Amino acid sequence: MQRKSRSSSRDNKDPLIGKVVAGRYRLETQLGEGGMGVVYRARHVLIDRVVALKLIRPDLRGETHLRAWMLREARAANRVDHAHIVDIHDVGETEDGELYLVMEYLVGESLSTEVCRGPMDIARAVDVLEQMCAALARAHDLGVVHRDLKSDNIMLLVRGGRKDFVKILDFGLAALTRDPRLAPKGAVFGTPEYMSPEQARGEDATASSDLYALGILFFEMVTGRLPFRSNDRDTLLEMQRTGPAPSVRSVRADLPEAAERIVHKLLEKGPADRFRDGHHLQDELKALQRMMPSKAWDVRSSDAQPAVQAAPPPPPPAPSPGVVEWSRRASNFLRLVSRAYPDGHSPEAVRNAGDRMWELAARASRLEGELSSHSKRLEAMERRGRGLRAEIGRKVEELSHEESRMARDASSELERAAAVERSIREAEQQYATAEKDVQTMESSGNLAGARGIYEHAAYVRSRMETLREVQKEYEQVAREREEHASGLRRQVGELRKQLQQQGEALEADLQSGRERIATRVREALSYERAFTEASAILIRHLKDRPECRELMEELSSEMGEGPEASSTSGDAPQAEVTLRQLQA
Repeated sequence: MQRKSRSSSRDNKDPLIGKVVAGRYRLETQLGEGGMGVVYRARHVLIDRVVALKLIRPDLRGETHLRAWMLREARAANRVDHAHIVDIHDVGETEDGELYLVMEYLVGESLSTEVCRGPMDIARAVDVLEQMCAALARAHDLGVVHRDLKSDNIMLLVRGGRKDFVKILDFGLAALTRDPRLAPKGAVFGTPEYMSPEQARGEDATASSDLYALGILFFEMVTGRLPFRSNDRDTLLEMQRTGPAPSVRSVRADLPEAAERIVHKLLEKGPADRFRDGHHLQDELKALQRMMPSKAWDVRSSDAQPAVQAAPPPPPPAPSPGVVEWSRRASNFLRLVSRAYPDGHSPEAVRNAGDRMWELAARASRLEGELSSHSKRLEAMERRGRGLRAEIGRKVEELSHEESRMARDASSELERAAAVERSIREAEQQYATAEKDVQTMESSGNLAGARGIYEHAAYVRSRMETLREVQKEYEQVAREREEHASGLRRQVGELRKQLQQQGEALEADLQSGRERIATRVREALSYERAFTEASAILIRHLKDRPECRELMEELSSEMGEGPEASSTSGDAPQAEVTLRQLQA
């Protein structure tokens, strides 16, 4: 209840509530405010889809680099198109130059809320981490780095009968490639509690930086607290740069050793000392899951309700009439005019208002077909685009997973070759020592002793030759694995280029279609305002005439309002159902 009252109070002060953004999205209530934007619950007035709409913060609208970041948020998330990353439906600028971002509306709770209740069950934490890892592995395969992973940016939903379905939010600091125009060199961005050592030094964030943040999140989930804590930002950044990570098992004694190894490997200060990539981490997490008792996270009717539930969404605004209803109302108003002026000599304002209503109803009826046709084409285009991104994304993921495995195998073979190389160096030293001993024995005339040393030297020499052969085999396997990995990387690069080219062409077509629909929707909204104004004129002229009282009451009942309310021309018209019925 308190959450509702705060939302209501905030909405009463927000002048944007009720505004239609870009001719398509009516803002219903404010959901929250982040570092870059204000997020609203909104409704697409044409297809009645509830969405979350982010507007750049009013005090930051002049910051061009933040606008560029916001555009990248949409492009980055759309390019990845993964089940565990929030869907981006639309991005653009309003007529007033405000940048907006339209995302799927999620009902659930953040991971930070869950962690506030205390340490999570270990199997549950591993399950959540594995989902995050799967999403980030796909993102990293496509060149997208999140940069600001934290528990506030992770949502836990119930999806498809499954609890703890993960959605990663806010790719607002995502970097497809380094663009010096977007941020000054050496700038420190992100949340200090989750920031990698390299980010704390002002360096570029990489895929390994996201893995470090996953280590922080894993530590937080299983212990209920952060590994590095300080009220001073500079102290916290220094801890991230140089401070050793605390032992997680000193806080959570029942944590399996394999899980502890994963945490501490993720929290290594050097990027090269962490997991090679998300696929490497995911393989380790799946192996850990196989070792642990299985847990069922399906939702059952007998499950207890969570201690804290998300507030139910507010009810939609009261419906306004659709265009079919406009014709019927126009007909009813003409009945009123005929009853009030049976001789046909009605005032000019009344005649004009009646004619205007019929004209608007006819125009709206024609517009109905156009909007429906445009909307269907746009939805089909969006489906094709999503299917294309998903197909290429899956191929990239498969190839990248195989590339990761091949590269790790190549690295393992090179490590074995390096170990053999060390053994060869030891054998060479032994052989050199044997040769010196032989010379000493021969010079002293101890031929029997020299013979024994000769035999040992021969054994060492034979072992050296064998080790060199083994070393060559390891190096050959490593070269083959690396060649295979290199070929896979080339294929991934080609697919990424293909995805970018096709994505840009599709986005251009989608934007053109959105603008076309937005123009027609604005026209439809103007029709409705004009229709409301014409209705108000007729009501003012007819509401006090006794012979019209019965029909007026019937009409007012159908409209869901009294004559006085209907005659308030200053109210903003509600067009949601109007346009839904246009679509239908």
